[in-house]
Amino acid sequence: MFSDLNVFKVAYALATHAGQRQAVISRNMANADTPGYRARDIEPFVEAFEKSSATSAMSATRDGHLNGVGPGGMTWTEHMRGGAVDPNGNGVSLEEEMLNAVEVKRQHDRALAIYKSSIGILRTGLGKA
Repeated sequence: MFSDLNVFKVAYALATHAGQRQAVISRNMANADTPGYRARDIEPFVEAFEKSSATSAMSATRDGHLNGVGPGGMTWTEHMRGGAVDPNGNGVSLEEEMLNAVEVKRQHDRALAIYKSSIGILRTGLGKA
């Protein structure tokens, strides 16, 4: 009956993506005054999820399984973000990074809301609401 609950996999992947993107944004903010540092970002969740769902034959059950790919087989590539560059070669805008951090928090909150709602539906279905 409950053999394949994809909603939990998607919520997990969404929360993991938000956590990894938050780490990239934090690194950008920490290097806001580093000469020559360029802002980085990871691909949007939708693009990464579409690519992985089209090619997913196996999924990892723990870290280190399937050549080190984490649970769900989701990996996100980091890339340099374009934009204005300061005279010292730094391409980080603190204002933009703060907006990105708010967006990531909303993404993480959305993943938790999906997870909690799904747990509530399962509990109701089992008669343990």
